[in-house]
Amino acid sequence: MPTIRDDAICVRHWDFSETSQTVSLLLRDHGMLRGLAKGARRERGSFSGGFDLFTRGEIVAIVKPGKELATLTEWSLNETFPILRRSAEANRAAWYVADLVGRFLHQSDPHPVTWEATLSALRRLEAGDPVGSTILTFQWRVLCDMGYRPRLDLDGIDGETVAFSSESGGIVPDTGGGDRWRVRRGTVELLAHLDHEDGSVPSGTDASTVERASRLLATWTRDLLGVESVPMRLMFGS
Repeated sequence: MPTIRDDAICVRHWDFSETSQTVSLLLRDHGMLRGLAKGARRERGSFSGGFDLFTRGEIVAIVKPGKELATLTEWSLNETFPILRRSAEANRAAWYVADLVGRFLHQSDPHPVTWEATLSALRRLEAGDPVGSTILTFQWRVLCDMGYRPRLDLDGIDGETVAFSSESGGIVPDTGGGDRWRVRRGTVELLAHLDHEDGSVPSGTDASTVERASRLLATWTRDLLGVESVPMRLMFGS
C-alpha cells in the first residue's frame, strides 16, 4: 500500500459522518485524489480541523490499488483564501475553477501545469485581480495542458468576423454553418497573444474583449466535456 505525500488543493468535500469527511483533492504530482479522512472534523487530530474548499495544504494518503477512496492520514493546512467566501463574484469564479479541474482530471493523472494554474487563479482572486482576466488565463492554461489548445490561424480568412468550430477545433471561415459560431477577429487576436505569453492578458485590454474570449473558451470547454455545469452557467450564463 503506497503512501504519498503531496501539495494539494481541496476542490470538493462531503460530510461522511459527524466527524469524518470525503474529499476531492487536486495534487501537484499525483493528479486528482478522492479520499476518506476519518475524524477530520475533530478539534484535536491530524487534519487541521477539517477540510474547507479552496484551501491548500500538504496531504499524506495511503492509496490502495483497486480502491476508489484513498485513506487520508494527515492534512497540514498551508494557505486559505478568505476573500473567496466573502466576495460573491470571486466565489463564483472559484467554484468554476474547482469544477473545471474536477471534470478534466482523473485519479493518478498528474498535471502540475494545471495545478499551478489553479493555485495562481485562487491567489489572483484572493488578491482582488480582475475576475475576467483571471478566469481567461486559467481556462487557457488548463485547455492547453489537457491537449485542447484551439487552432487560431487567421491566414486566408478575411473580415472582422470569423467563426469557431468545435468539430474543427478552432477558427474557420464564417459561412453561417450550424457547426460554428461567430467570433470577432479581435477576440481571436487576444487568444493568439495568450498563446505566446503563457496566458497573460496584456494590461489595458478592453474588458469586453476579455469577456468574449473567456466565453469562447468556456463554450469550447462545454463542447469538449459534453456538459454545461451549474458553475459554468453561474459564471457565464446559459
